[in-house]
Amino acid sequence: MKSYIEPEFIVERDDQKCIRCKVCINQCTYDTHYYDPEDDVIRSRDENCVNCHRCVVFCPTKAITIKRNTTRYTENWHWTQEVITAIKKQAESGGVILTGMGCDKPHYTYWDKILLNASQVTNPSIDPLREPMELRTFLGPKPDKLELELENGDVVLKTKLSPQLCVETPILFAAMSYGAVSFNVHLALARAAAQFGTLMNTGEGGLDKRLYKYGDHIIVQVASGRFGVSLDYLNVGAAIEIKIGQGAKPGIGGHLPGEKVTVEISRTRMIPVGTDALSPAPHHDIYSIEDLHQLIYALKEATDYIKPVGVKIAAVHNSAAIASGMVRAGADFIVLDGVRGSTGAAPKVIRDNVGIPIELALASVDQRLREEGIRNKTSIIVSGGIRGSADIVKAIALGADAVYIGTAALVAIGCTLCQKCYTGKCPWGIATTDPWISKRVNPDIAARRLVNLLQAWSLEIKEMMGGMGINSIESLRGNRSQLRGVGLTDTELKILGIKMAGE
Repeated sequence: MKSYIEPEFIVERDDQKCIRCKVCINQCTYDTHYYDPEDDVIRSRDENCVNCHRCVVFCPTKAITIKRNTTRYTENWHWTQEVITAIKKQAESGGVILTGMGCDKPHYTYWDKILLNASQVTNPSIDPLREPMELRTFLGPKPDKLELELENGDVVLKTKLSPQLCVETPILFAAMSYGAVSFNVHLALARAAAQFGTLMNTGEGGLDKRLYKYGDHIIVQVASGRFGVSLDYLNVGAAIEIKIGQGAKPGIGGHLPGEKVTVEISRTRMIPVGTDALSPAPHHDIYSIEDLHQLIYALKEATDYIKPVGVKIAAVHNSAAIASGMVRAGADFIVLDGVRGSTGAAPKVIRDNVGIPIELALASVDQRLREEGIRNKTSIIVSGGIRGSADIVKAIALGADAVYIGTAALVAIGCTLCQKCYTGKCPWGIATTDPWISKRVNPDIAARRLVNLLQAWSLEIKEMMGGMGINSIESLRGNRSQLRGVGLTDTELKILGIKMAGE
């Protein structure tokens, strides 16, 4: 069948600059470039290009430019280029359109409609270069009150505290499973987390035993497929996270194709080499809050009650009620993943249309838990398209204790959001299990880039806090008086719990 689909991108090569070194051919995993010996030129198959920029970055003479194809259908506001192209693809394939990363639609980002406050005259700002600023964050349930006693002149804490996670910045690396990303990516995340004093999350694919030495900085995940879950796995992590859902594909399971299940991944996931790793949509032992309670306490029992157990859900319409149940079921921390949450592979129609923005979910969950007097019984971690330090400051002011970053971490390593993670051919060596391609991620360099990102964002958070006259992240948490909305309806402002700018 002849394809009616036009190339999305056009490769332009400056023949005067091209030295026929063939670096572009070797770097491209989609066979976009090829050498024509008859004419001694390098040509391109535009239809294969995904705009990953690998050839652009590594071309020694900067001879390559990738441009979006300006040839377009006669689209209108209803029948857009994207819609027409999608129909043509499905008419040719008969299948579900897969995609990677998070929702790329413009209308779900509330962070850009929220502004931060700053000190002026009556409440002096703080210079973070001259005065101490505290970003250290403890995750886990806090007691209603503390009982202290004086013993031999010393103050002694009598209240028995629940297990806590301590991170030096409220930024954690989100769940990305081994298999969806390469081992070198997991290694870089673990090293960066350990170096900066924060945590990474294994995702649902288990943890390679070579990374067990970083266990104090790793949250191990238990998902519906139970891949890689063993007693050693549970005990090696700093905390356990039960994954019920994720923002990129609420309500559906996952699928790691058999061709990505190599010897190392089969060993880690505890499944045969080459078999599809299918994650069921639900946990088949959880159909109620009571069932969730049983699993939480089974995991606490298995790990001797010394580490927090949390629960992750996708942000959906009734997240607040569900979160209330999760806290009462014993979740030491809850994770909300918004509609912009990323994935290695998801049906595009699910990714772009199911779930709710994390800003609205966070505000409603935090408010519900406060109204019920149980906010201190859990910590809230949010994820789903966190792009920078400003998003983080706004999230914490809305009520989050910390954030997960996934896409941003991968971009720091080299990802360019071409959204083709599901192909397993990631030219940057990130979303692949191909041993040859995976080597493109140098774990030492990747870890350094991740640490630099954490450091840069932490410094920016301190700058913004100082501008507000706040010197501790604890004083910012849930402090919605520091936020104002622009371009929002009364209903949106009410859900977010913030005032309009000017009020």
